[in-house]
Amino acid sequence: MTELLLAAAGGLAREVMAAVRDGSRYDILGLVDDDPALIGTVLDGAHILGRLEDVRDYPSVHLVVCAGKGTVRADIVRRLGGLGVAQNRYATIIHPSVTVPEGCLVGQGSILLANVVMTAAVQIGSHVVAMPQVTFTHGDVVEDFATFAAGATLGGSVTVARAAYVGMNCSIRQNVRIGAQATVGMGAAVVADVPDGQTWVGVPARQIPPPPPRQAPAPEEAAEQAREGER
Repeated sequence: MTELLLAAAGGLAREVMAAVRDGSRYDILGLVDDDPALIGTVLDGAHILGRLEDVRDYPSVHLVVCAGKGTVRADIVRRLGGLGVAQNRYATIIHPSVTVPEGCLVGQGSILLANVVMTAAVQIGSHVVAMPQVTFTHGDVVEDFATFAAGATLGGSVTVARAAYVGMNCSIRQNVRIGAQATVGMGAAVVADVPDGQTWVGVPARQIPPPPPRQAPAPEEAAEQAREGER
């Protein structure tokens, strides 16, 4: 079997290790993580061998990035690229319960956990994460680093842009676009396009307005706060 090294030792890594052990393609070598408190410890039977930069000690091992947030996965992939890790070294993890139909594509480094469904002509980019029981239907397009929590369901011809997050048990109407780095809250019903970077929740889903900018205190108030801090 091919040896596998997991980058980022959190909850998603535990999910991935369980999926890998249910299959027979990879043998888990261990994990790397930049948290010094984790190095030398054991996570679900796998040793945390060192920091991210230590992947250079394992030049022939396949990798999978297990950070839960898409933007963090993108940053780790960028850093690993700087260490000489080519895209073809990333493993694609597909749970044995998942079928990839003819005409569907799954990109390098993506993770599809138990009972993910793809129906027809689904395109999933690189380093995408789909937790258990996510459903993709005809013509869906998922860009790199997107994340889907358990039970999310997409209608036909939905586009989910780079590093977007789709929450647990939410539903997305056909032909809708979820923008880059947008967030859809758990249980939401999305019936309109979600612009880049926005957070939408509810049924039907609507934007959560960003918090108003914090106003600087008046000069007299600032002076009083400074005096209080000196006491």
